[in-house]
Amino acid sequence: MSAFEKKRYYVVLVLLGVLTLVYLVHLFNIQILNKSYKQKADQNALRYITEHPARGLIYDRNDSLLVYNDAACDLMVVPNELRPFDTAELCKVLDITKEDVEKKIEKATKYSKILPSLFEQQISKEDYGYLQEKMYEFPGFFVQNRTLRSYPNPIAAHILGYVSEVGEEEIENDPYYKMGDYIGKSGIEKAYESVLRGKKGKRVVLVDVHNREMGSYDNGAEDEVAVPGTSIWCTLDMQLQRYGEELMANKRGSIVAIEPKTGEILCIISSPSYDPNLLVGKARPKNYCDLLEDPKKPLFNRALMASYPPGSTFKLANGLIGLQEGIISAGTVYSCSGGGYHIGSHVVHCHNCGGLNIYSAIQRSCNTYFCRLYYNILSNRKKYKTVQDAYNAWLDYMHSMGFAQKYETDLPYELKGSIPSAEYFDKKYNGHWNGNTVVSMGIGQGEAAVTPLQMANMLAVIANRGYYIKPHVVKAIGSKDNRNTEYDEKIYSKIDKRHFETVLQGMRQVVTSGTGRGAKIDGIEVAGKTGTAQNPHGRDHSVFALIAPVNNPQIVIFCLVENAGFGATVACPIASLMAEYYINREVKRTDLEKNIKEMRF
Repeated sequence: MSAFEKKRYYVVLVLLGVLTLVYLVHLFNIQILNKSYKQKADQNALRYITEHPARGLIYDRNDSLLVYNDAACDLMVVPNELRPFDTAELCKVLDITKEDVEKKIEKATKYSKILPSLFEQQISKEDYGYLQEKMYEFPGFFVQNRTLRSYPNPIAAHILGYVSEVGEEEIENDPYYKMGDYIGKSGIEKAYESVLRGKKGKRVVLVDVHNREMGSYDNGAEDEVAVPGTSIWCTLDMQLQRYGEELMANKRGSIVAIEPKTGEILCIISSPSYDPNLLVGKARPKNYCDLLEDPKKPLFNRALMASYPPGSTFKLANGLIGLQEGIISAGTVYSCSGGGYHIGSHVVHCHNCGGLNIYSAIQRSCNTYFCRLYYNILSNRKKYKTVQDAYNAWLDYMHSMGFAQKYETDLPYELKGSIPSAEYFDKKYNGHWNGNTVVSMGIGQGEAAVTPLQMANMLAVIANRGYYIKPHVVKAIGSKDNRNTEYDEKIYSKIDKRHFETVLQGMRQVVTSGTGRGAKIDGIEVAGKTGTAQNPHGRDHSVFALIAPVNNPQIVIFCLVENAGFGATVACPIASLMAEYYINREVKRTDLEKNIKEMRF
């Protein structure tokens, strides 16, 4: 062999050695270091199934079950595993169209070609059996067990809330959620989502070429057990809630009842309402759209989100402020004559009540008395230099009783109502205004707008003689004995305790011999206040505020029925029947009850 040939031989040998080394390094990288190829191979034989935990149950304050779980499943799809299948048969099984199938697969493919995506959610246990028999016909699809919320009593929809699929924003904000997961969207379901949802688990199974599960992978070594959600005891009294919804049937409005010493909401009714079972399962999207488009707005929570003129029930707060400011005492008399309170040519009409003190003014709901009182509060130049200063002091009192603010408890989507600032009136009247300019606020009209929840809370302040605990709807978490202590703080108003006894005496006279005589309950001392809230869009709203029993209050109730006229005719008997039912657990005034249930507004 010549020197040239030897040189060429060694060059070729080196090149082969380098190529062999490169090949071996690449094989080592593929088989040992790089896991992606193994993962792709595993994904052809393994299926990673999320084990969704059962959500926590929801009970009422007396251990009655309000929300439980029913068996269901989701149909999942892995786009990369799809093979030709009978689309018509799948449409028949799921009761969907071919276009639906194409859109769902396209959506899943955009999310991930190799990860499971939700194809059809919340399939009932009845449909699941039939679907399971057909799964071998649909390669790339598999069934994932889930649970559906179920409501044994079709009540309290607004406060319990509902569950539905997570959106993109929720997935971005919390890594716990993946596409196809469910989340509480409103009510208790939303407020206590982290408690109710539990913790997801994982199951890894072997799958054959016919899309059939062949058992656990590696004897379940990689499986993770799901942790069920924690149960909750809410403050609602299921029987009272149901009774209130029956009384409010075919009416629009709201009832809020609170146990004053604890701030626990006993019932919270927004009418019209809906059966919470409508927002469960495959029919949920259609039912939600139907409810959303219903002109009666059954999805709208009037108790937390509607702002109404408070009407004459607002006179109670103004009476307390007048007493605290020393503008009046219990014996101060204002005269009501000439048809009402006169401001130039304008008259706030009243009934020529004669000479009244605070007791009889509340009893007869005298507009003249409370207009004069409100004017004098804002005209107190011995204490305040300007009307703006006096108004701001009045507004501070209102804030201390819970008005014009959110309570920030476990009541999602609560609104704070509106009581304007002094700056608002400065701008509106170019700085030239006084107590008479805004005197309608003294009788709960004008710019004042409050929620039914805030009015019920004001009644709790009166019942407690000066303080409230933030209204809330969850009593215990995990067990009935594990009381929710988050809302125990007493929030004191700026009104001295002694003044509440004066106002309560006036409210007592409302029921014994005044405008609210229809609220009388045998054997129970009731205090109340009627109201008629003006409505520029139609007939006035009927309003009633109730506290019972007076000396040991167990319940306060605020009732507003839209377009029902005088407070004494509709809201008063409804609130009274509610109090009678709650305290006695029966109603003896059956004729009145029947009459109220037959009313329509």
